[in-house]
This record gives sequence, C-alpha cells and structure tokens, in this order.
Amino acid sequence: MIIQAANKLQHINEYYFSAKLKEIAQLRAAGKPIINLGIGNPDQAPSPQTIDAFKTSAENVKNHGYQSYIGVPALRKAMCDWYKNTYEVDLNPDTEILPLLGSKEGISHISNAFLNPDNKVLVPNPGYPTYTSATYLAGAEPIYYNLDENDGWAPDFTGISEETLREVKLMWVNYPNMPTGAKGELETFQTLIRIANEFKFLIVNDNPYSLVLNEGKPVSIFQVEGAKEVCLELNSLSKSHNLAGARIGLVAGQKEYIDTILKVKSNVDSGMYLPLQDAAIAALSNDAAWHEARNKEYKKRREFAYNIMDALDCTYDKNQIGMFLWAKIPAIYNNVEELTEKILHEANVFITPGFIFGSKGERYIRISLCSPENDLKEALDRICELRITNYNL
Repeated sequence: MIIQAANKLQHINEYYFSAKLKEIAQLRAAGKPIINLGIGNPDQAPSPQTIDAFKTSAENVKNHGYQSYIGVPALRKAMCDWYKNTYEVDLNPDTEILPLLGSKEGISHISNAFLNPDNKVLVPNPGYPTYTSATYLAGAEPIYYNLDENDGWAPDFTGISEETLREVKLMWVNYPNMPTGAKGELETFQTLIRIANEFKFLIVNDNPYSLVLNEGKPVSIFQVEGAKEVCLELNSLSKSHNLAGARIGLVAGQKEYIDTILKVKSNVDSGMYLPLQDAAIAALSNDAAWHEARNKEYKKRREFAYNIMDALDCTYDKNQIGMFLWAKIPAIYNNVEELTEKILHEANVFITPGFIFGSKGERYIRISLCSPENDLKEALDRICELRITNYNL
C-alpha cells in the first residue's frame, strides 16, 4: 500500500467468520462437501405478511428514495408496541427508539458516540468479538470481565478493582447470552445497574435472542426500575424474525442517549430502505403461532445437535436460549482447535471453536441450529463414522 493502515487496526484482524468462510469456500471448490454448522444465519423464511408487505411497498415507485435517519413514525411505533407486548416495557416512539441498519451497526455507533481515546470498556469473556473490535476502533481499551460457568454464566467482577471500575465509561452486556445460551436474570441486571450508578458508566444490553428457544418470559434490562438512567438496549429482527439479510435493528433508551447516537448515525450512514421498514412493521406483528412454529423447527434441530455433542463426548446445559448449542470439550484434547480442525478436515464439518469468543471459551465449541435437519443428520453420521475409524476422536 502507498500508505499504512491506521494504528487502531493493530489490535484487529479480519472477523473470524469472514476469514473462515473464505477457507470453507476454497475447500468446497476443491470438492470437499463441507457442512457449515458454525454461523447463526437463520435459514427459515420470514412470515408471509412480512414478504407481502415488502413486495407491496417495493412496487410503489415513490418508495425507493432516501429515507429519514430516524425511520418512519409507523416503524418507531411498531417497535415500541413490540417492546410493550413482548417485554412489558414502555418506550416513547418519538424520543426513545432509533431504528438501525442491524444491531451490529449500533455497537459501532454507540462506541463512537460515547468513547474517547483511552476510555475503558467492560467486555464479557466469553463474548461477541465485535464488542472488542468496536472498542479498539473507537480508540478505547477493553477490560474483560469473566462470565462464571458455575453461576449460570453471570458476570464475575473478581479481579477488577474499584480503581479500574472508576475509569470505565461503557459496559457491554449480552443476555440472553451468546455464545453460552445463558438466560440472564433480572437480579443480574439489578446488580449491574447498581454498580453502574455507583461508578458512573453506561450499560448496553445486546438482546437479539430473547424470542428464540426461550421457554420463559422474555427479559429486557428496562424491566428493572431506573434502568433508563444508565442503560441502552440493542435489539434486532435478524434472529427473532428471520430477517438477518435485511439488516433491521434498533437501539432503545433515554432521549439524551438516543440523540447522541443519532449524531454519529446521521453522519455515517443513510436511512433504511422504505420497503424494509414496511416489512419490519409487518414482522413485528407476527403472532405467537408463527414464533412457536419457528421454535418448533429449532427444537427438532437441537436434538441432532445434542447427539453430535454426545458423539464428541462434550458436556452441555440443556437450558440454553438462542439458536446455538454451547458445549465443553473433553479433557483428551490439548485445545479446542485440535478438535474442530480435525472435524473440519476429516469429517468435512465446520463447528465453531469457542476461543474466538475469548479465553473463557477455549475449552468450548458451538453448533448453530441454522442448518436443515438433513445437514445436521449428515454431520452426525460423518462424526460417528470418524469416531469408529479414529479412536482419538
């Protein structure tokens, strides 16, 4: 290159799945029949009403221009109504909701809106890698807090001093949790909000999984009294409404926070395509039967995932929420990649190694439920066959 990359990129590599998908594509091009059980990319269709709304809107010649940075009023109202119906949380559609081009965009916008160079940010371990990347891109410093596998993957602040907490400006929280599938409890949110008030930092709960394989009541951090003073919440239609490619998300919170994020958003992207907004409005009114049918399919797939984990002698909690199964590998392996690379190259099955989510994931693997039953069954058969022919698996 004629110039050097920015210094802030020295801590950042290409996103793991971006690089791994290239490798999988190369293996497939070489004739390897790779089954990808790695990525949470919903393969079921959106509801018929969602598709119809998109088609109808796209057929209107007036709907293809630039749109408002804050979304049309009907979308903001639909998002607030959904929060009320799903979480029993009241939000003002004029001031407390901001549609996003996917919640991943929101992670970046929030980081750029509130972080200065050398600010400290609390990041969960294990956790979504983008929290770390967005922190570095904003010039800030990630401080990792462990999730305790012996306490339902709740935050463990052991080892983080009060002095460090006083330097924190932002904390990333993710319940229901990815990758662990932990539900998250209101008591956990209450504790975090108390700490945030004491040490004066902002909490952001990333909440895209609460309608996927959740047998209980969906949880929002805003169900805790006083949360709006110190919290934001991200949500998304990608996982819950099968609209991952549409890039439709939201951030909810107090007006002052939303206005600050809008300063960033309005300068670096554009408004959402109107037919997608109309599709989102329709999707947010999906009835309980539609969500039950989606989860019924995931439940069937999860049984195959259980069987794959059993075949690998992995241990796991059956009370996980979301579209993944997280499991601990047996002690026979020196590290998780020893297992996942063997499965990839000898059974032609890709399973996500947990180390990509942090040091607390180094003895774990994750299977996505976003593949049809036939693929999961074939993956199981291949792994079982590999075990028969190779006693070290």
